[in-house]
Amino acid sequence: MKYNKKIMKLLYVTDIHGVKWKYERILQIAKASEIDIVINGGDMLPTRPNFFIQDEFIENFLDNHFQLYEKEGIHYLFITGNDDLIANDKLINEVADEYDYIQNIAQKLYKINGFEFIGMNWVTDLPFGLKDRARMDKDNFIFPMQIGKAFISTEKGLKKIDDWIGYATQLPTIENELEALKLPENMDKAIYVIHMPPANVLLDVCADKSKVGSEAIYEFLKTHQPLISLHGHIHESPSIYNVWCTKIKDTISIQPGQSNHNEEYLVYVVIDLDSMDLERKRVEK
Repeated sequence: MKYNKKIMKLLYVTDIHGVKWKYERILQIAKASEIDIVINGGDMLPTRPNFFIQDEFIENFLDNHFQLYEKEGIHYLFITGNDDLIANDKLINEVADEYDYIQNIAQKLYKINGFEFIGMNWVTDLPFGLKDRARMDKDNFIFPMQIGKAFISTEKGLKKIDDWIGYATQLPTIENELEALKLPENMDKAIYVIHMPPANVLLDVCADKSKVGSEAIYEFLKTHQPLISLHGHIHESPSIYNVWCTKIKDTISIQPGQSNHNEEYLVYVVIDLDSMDLERKRVEK
């Protein structure tokens, strides 16, 4: 692959949950605004009417959509999220691998013109039943009250987990998963894409004003100080205290939020990587 252009503009969007018009609008914006890199921060796939249409969405929509980015020469980096069935990871990787400009960066480091992009899609345990990417934050993690039965996805279908807490304590924590990531050569040019937001900086606020962010992620960013960290997961957080961008020491941390299924607008952030100007935008359907 040839990189002839200087990387100048990045567009970040997250939590679009298979809404096709949002995908299409982002591509239109990327072309019109001369965006060099689009980053999708996870929860890419539809959950309505159910999780079991995700493989069809990958094969019949995303594959064709990725072709359009390839044709335009726009990089498309992504991670899957906690509502994207882990059983479909193999399929989405096979589709992405057909293209030069499309890259799944979950638990990987990928370089473009001196910038290093590192993804991680594990989240702290949540009350809901799908546990594919759920982890304890650290060893002292307190589990939330559970709603319904726990299950994970497999190639043979959903597998019920009778003792979720016992099961989860045998998995690596978020802290462990962060430690396992390959560190970039230059933190000053590193951009982390982490679906889960950090604690302590108001990027993690739910509608009831509870804060669910990861202490492990916060401590990791505070210690390592990458240039930028990009997050999502809690759609409504920026609207609660009007905080979508903050700093953890010198790291710029961004959580644009997103509309829900019944709300017909799209939220995204454009980052100029030369000037470091940031702009959060909302467009109606």
